[in-house]
Amino acid sequence: MNSNYRDLIKSQNKDQDNLSSTSSIKCCDNPFIEERDGNRVCLNCGMIAERTYVGNERRAYTVEEIQNRRRTEPRWRDFGPRTMLPTTKTDSKGKSIGPKEQALFSRLSKIQNSLISSIERNFWEAKPKLKMLTSKLNIPEYISETAWKIYSIVAKKKLTMGRSINGFIAGSLYAAIRVHDFPRLLDEVCEASLTPRRTVHRSLSMIIREILPELGLRYQPITAEKLVFRFGNELDLPMKVQKVAIEMLRNASKNGLARTGKDPKGLAAACIYIAAKDGAIRKTQSLVADVAKITEVTLRSRAKQIKEKLNLTLT
Repeated sequence: MNSNYRDLIKSQNKDQDNLSSTSSIKCCDNPFIEERDGNRVCLNCGMIAERTYVGNERRAYTVEEIQNRRRTEPRWRDFGPRTMLPTTKTDSKGKSIGPKEQALFSRLSKIQNSLISSIERNFWEAKPKLKMLTSKLNIPEYISETAWKIYSIVAKKKLTMGRSINGFIAGSLYAAIRVHDFPRLLDEVCEASLTPRRTVHRSLSMIIREILPELGLRYQPITAEKLVFRFGNELDLPMKVQKVAIEMLRNASKNGLARTGKDPKGLAAACIYIAAKDGAIRKTQSLVADVAKITEVTLRSRAKQIKEKLNLTLT
């Protein structure tokens, strides 16, 4: 093991000697040259000895390959202050800053904030909240981009003036979820954003009425069929039982089950409960109701209506 490690160190030293020998520039007394981001750089003084030009670049197909082969980064942010003036009492070297210097930096930070537009300040506050919300709900990146596009139009139209930014962030995210037909509930978005449902619903109605037609996006209401598979996976039910629940829901609709005015969560939970019971899989009403975020009374009433339409025996 030690001999292999010595051989590895010797080979690395030889490579470094070769790199330093290829450079004809004497940069410092102790040159230590390595390849960094396509350049051969001396790590002691920072001088670039030679540039490496890539002629045959390989294509990147995955996120890991893109991150590993990336050499450049955006220089500035899209919005917000370019340089943040800290409010600490020490400088970068750890020395204390006097009262006059602290007052000077405080004044400079106020001047800098006054030069930033209101939209940039709005974006500066809203972007981290949207990122935190999408991370908490495990939302895909393409839905997050659509949500940010919706919110940017909301901010530019100044709909957030006098209203809650958290409500519009949650409303934009749920509108993007419904545009892409992703199985997430409004209650989950409200719970994750710590925003009242009434506030989110008011912001969502404004987004549907004014923003989505301008962007050419279509709001798709959530259906019970989508929720059947989601609730079934959360309850660890086999796919056979989930398919039976879907067939029950479709047959009940054909036999005259009215879905207008009924919450799709209750219909999906009732079908799953009936299918699991017929498949000899024990799932209590309280467990199914908790997963679907409904009451047990709603679950029993929807199950009774579905059984009546399917001519099943009531138990």
